[in-house]
Amino acid sequence: MIQRVTVPGLFPPPVYSHASVVEAGTRLAFLAGSVPLDAAGELVGEGDPVRQAEQVIANLTEQLRAVGSGLEHVVSTDVYVVSTETSALSAVWDVVEASGLSAGPHSSTLLGVACLGYPGQLVEITATAVVPEDGRP
Repeated sequence: MIQRVTVPGLFPPPVYSHASVVEAGTRLAFLAGSVPLDAAGELVGEGDPVRQAEQVIANLTEQLRAVGSGLEHVVSTDVYVVSTETSALSAVWDVVEASGLSAGPHSSTLLGVACLGYPGQLVEITATAVVPEDGRP
């Protein structure tokens, strides 16, 4: 079971929770960073953080499916965007929000960074998710 907590004494977050609590004995999946590469290893959305974010979410969805989980079971993410502009971070967050990750809402950190692992990569998302009993592979 996931308990999502918004702390009354803190500024209310727009589409995420301050904390997610998962009961002991629940199966968790810790996913490697999802990146904007297609199945052939080609970068998707050169120079376009929104298109890259869409590909990252698609890849994250596949990672989750492979372990018997889904976007609605994500409890925490770190969203990395190569930019010093808050507008670019906001544009990527809009993709995250529209994806279903905010359905929880999950706990998240949105970061502007200097660079990521692949040439031209602008977005990466790491995630932790609950694997429901009926979703185990």
